Amino acid sequence: MKLRLISCEVLFREMCDAVARSPHQVDVEFLPKGWHDLGGKKMAALIQERIDAVPHGACDAILLGYGLCGNGLDGIEARHTMLVLPRAHDCIALLMGGRRRYQEFFEENPGTYYRSTGWLERGRGLRQLTHATAGLEASLDELIAKYGEENGRYLYEELTRYRSTYQRLVYIETGLEPDNRFEEEARWEAAEKGWEFRKIRGSLELFRRLAAGDWGGGDFLVVQPGERIRATWDDNVVTVEAVREIVS
Repeated sequence: MKLRLISCEVLFREMCDAVARSPHQVDVEFLPKGWHDLGGKKMAALIQERIDAVPHGACDAILLGYGLCGNGLDGIEARHTMLVLPRAHDCIALLMGGRRRYQEFFEENPGTYYRSTGWLERGRGLRQLTHATAGLEASLDELIAKYGEENGRYLYEELTRYRSTYQRLVYIETGLEPDNRFEEEARWEAAEKGWEFRKIRGSLELFRRLAAGDWGGGDFLVVQPGERIRATWDDNVVTVEAVREIVS
């Protein structure tokens, strides 16, 4: 098969490893990590543009290197080429090896912030919440200067409330790390914020299966031309629905 992979750059190392091992020809395009901070509808619209830019007949399937990612794939349509994506809440679920392990870990370890090689290497400015666009990187002095003393302090308290909800930082190790620099950076970040540090072993299985064309077992969603991706809010994460054509 000839495949086209469109992926978030946060998964650069994992996807490159998978493509190198694939028996198929896989052309790759990585998209900016910052698109997550634009909100689900805007992110979906931008990814749809990149999907639509793939010429009809150029490949057998377009692979999406994303989880649902804050509804960033919800509503995306397969126009003329089949789409394939993993059933995963976000890239953390991908790095853990699947949505079920992610859900179990999430329930057993509330208040956990996650890091991986890609999250650190591709810039620490991208947060697992939309911090950058919400103003969470602004200092107290900056907010006071912009909004006044009372409003500035109120906004600072609200925008930094997330810090009190986290208790630990978990670094997901996949085996692709060149050395220990990323683990040490994650340890430093945890210490800086006063969080517990833990390291867990991730998995490359979903990445490799996606690139290899091994899409069975219920772990992937296949979207045929004329269908769109829809979030399900259940264990399946995503499903397909037919695109309704409006006849005038």
